[in-house]
Amino acid sequence: MRHRKSGKALSRTGTHKRAMVRNMVTSLFEHERIVTTTPKAKEVRKVAEKMITLAKRGDLHAKRQAFSFIQSRDVVAKLFTEIQEQFADRNGGYTRIIKTGQRRGDAAPMAILELVGYEEDFGEETEN
Repeated sequence: MRHRKSGKALSRTGTHKRAMVRNMVTSLFEHERIVTTTPKAKEVRKVAEKMITLAKRGDLHAKRQAFSFIQSRDVVAKLFTEIQEQFADRNGGYTRIIKTGQRRGDAAPMAILELVGYEEDFGEETEN
């Protein structure tokens, strides 16, 4: 029976899944965009949305809760400054999943998980 168990197991033990999700959430906030499989993206999205909601709350307890999950002090600082300001007037739906097809090696469904409002920086600007 799976009473009171939520989320997909993703073929991992509980501790392995928690470590993987922590790493992916940290990478998402650091780079604002990650490429992963669709089931992993759906699991990471749940946690990422909660972390952004914590950042919008902005108090000391929220910051400590974020520190207990996110693995980088720089990323937590970015979350509580830049990302908090970016989503201050938004009530949810901070991330988007864009399905990109299947991976060539094992045909796993792939997706891009990114923060809403992400714009890719190509390094140079062209003037017309």
